[in-house]
Amino acid sequence: MSKVERRVRSLVRGDSEMRDAIEVVLDRATDGEVQWIDVRDEITSGQWGRLIEKEILVDGETGFALADPDAIESGLEDDDDGAAGGDAETPETTSWTKWDKVAGVATIGAFVGYAVNPVRNAIAGAIDVVLGPLLNIVPFYVVVMVIALATGLYSTLLRAGLMDMDKMSAYQDRMKEIQERRKDAKERDDQAELDAIQEEQMDAMGDQLGMFKEQFRPMVWIMFLTIPAFLWMFWVIGYRGSDPAYPAVAAQEMIVPIAGTVTWDSGIVGPIQMWILWYFLCSMAFTQLVQKSLNIQMSPS
Repeated sequence: MSKVERRVRSLVRGDSEMRDAIEVVLDRATDGEVQWIDVRDEITSGQWGRLIEKEILVDGETGFALADPDAIESGLEDDDDGAAGGDAETPETTSWTKWDKVAGVATIGAFVGYAVNPVRNAIAGAIDVVLGPLLNIVPFYVVVMVIALATGLYSTLLRAGLMDMDKMSAYQDRMKEIQERRKDAKERDDQAELDAIQEEQMDAMGDQLGMFKEQFRPMVWIMFLTIPAFLWMFWVIGYRGSDPAYPAVAAQEMIVPIAGTVTWDSGIVGPIQMWILWYFLCSMAFTQLVQKSLNIQMSPS
């Protein structure tokens, strides 16, 4: 259901006279456009203003254009059938596959690596097969930049591929529509409608869970891939420097703004060490760069 249709249903539900006003506008429209002078004898200026306010009428070439004639007519038909008096449509929640659940369990297991030495050494040792040789070629800060770039790339692609933006938009539209109806009911001092909307809001709490599931599904895969790399950096800073076969990464000094001369394991902001801060700065920058380069929208339109 389009936004325009929802707005028509909301207007008609809140004020039955708006149905006649919308029908007049539809009837008087020429080539999808209508002017105030064409309808002022049959509808009030307040009704005309509400149609513009709700963006059922939008700027046109010679007057105001119908935002979506088909959706406007559908909204009126739904009202005739009595559907407008019911709850707003709730989008179907995306079901998690068995692989999503496996990734979730594996992610929880990877978290254990931060506290359990055998798990940490096993995961970090496996990642070291790939990243270890790179560390012997370029400085540690470059390795962190490579990890951050990879993180930005696959996190963007995973969110774009696994998160249904249409459903996210539908969830937001439903909540917005309820809020608009509540505002209209308050203006009319319609207590019965306010009570009905209050009950609908309680029922719509499930939408919050639906939005959370849509957002968390790609996050499981992102964490599944990111935690081992992050665990490897933690392992390098905390343990690898004690091995004479590798450079003492943690003891490397650098000069940074404000903090001055620090090492990778220096606390910069409370317990946040320099390597963590550097990773997050690089990750945020590369993520934005990837999104702009691939022209991927990360929020519902």
